[in-house]
Amino acid sequence: MAAQAELFMDRVDAVQVLDNPLAWVHMSPVAAAALLLEAGLDPVPTLTCRDRNRIALMSDLLGLRALGVESLVLWRGRRVGPNHALHPSTVFDMTGRELIAMAAGLSEEIPGPRFLIGAGARVQRVRPNWTGESLSARCAAGAGFLQTQLCFDVDLLRHWLEALVGLRLTWRSSVVVSLAVLPSAKTARWVSEQMSDSAIPEHIIGRLESAADPLAEGVAICAETMRAVAALPGVSGIHLVSTGDPGAVAAAIDRSGLRQPGQG
Repeated sequence: MAAQAELFMDRVDAVQVLDNPLAWVHMSPVAAAALLLEAGLDPVPTLTCRDRNRIALMSDLLGLRALGVESLVLWRGRRVGPNHALHPSTVFDMTGRELIAMAAGLSEEIPGPRFLIGAGARVQRVRPNWTGESLSARCAAGAGFLQTQLCFDVDLLRHWLEALVGLRLTWRSSVVVSLAVLPSAKTARWVSEQMSDSAIPEHIIGRLESAADPLAEGVAICAETMRAVAALPGVSGIHLVSTGDPGAVAAAIDRSGLRQPGQG
């Protein structure tokens, strides 16, 4: 973690720490946040309702508050698939919206900066009468930014953002778009199958399949998409998901030209 912190120190504004993604055991996001703070980076821990009841979630929120963490991403979380090797039970004592409201209330009661809370959002093709009710409810509960699923479909993203701007949801909450360096067509197809809400157009997978160096092509695709996404009205930031090679993520940031090492 110290090596990765040094790699990203001048390349990113913050580092998100996931909460047992895909129901596989990882370091506690509270402990990881403490390590990142010690390294001089701004951590953005993720908490989900899948693995903890409301007592445990409140305990983690209090711990993050005590550490000085200011930003969070709060999700309901995905159900564990029936074929998962660990056969874990799920909790879901709270909804994602209730968790957001609990965190927002806690940050008002305890002295210090208010939590900047992120919530999930799904880029989709919306109907003309779409009201964004679910997103509005998350904003009303206390979400300060909406973080999308992986979305490489810039046209779909533009359509969705136009709907958000029209509803003035971007006045109430920032929008952060998730991207990744896809190192191979195999990985891209796995993401499409295992994360069914992701938006990876077939032409992206085709580029990876035909590339002599798929990883280098994945870096180029991510950098190109970052530039295209950053130019869209309504986008406030980009969340880069790692697929295992932090150096590839750093290379995509540098190639995009959006942030160069040493800029701070």
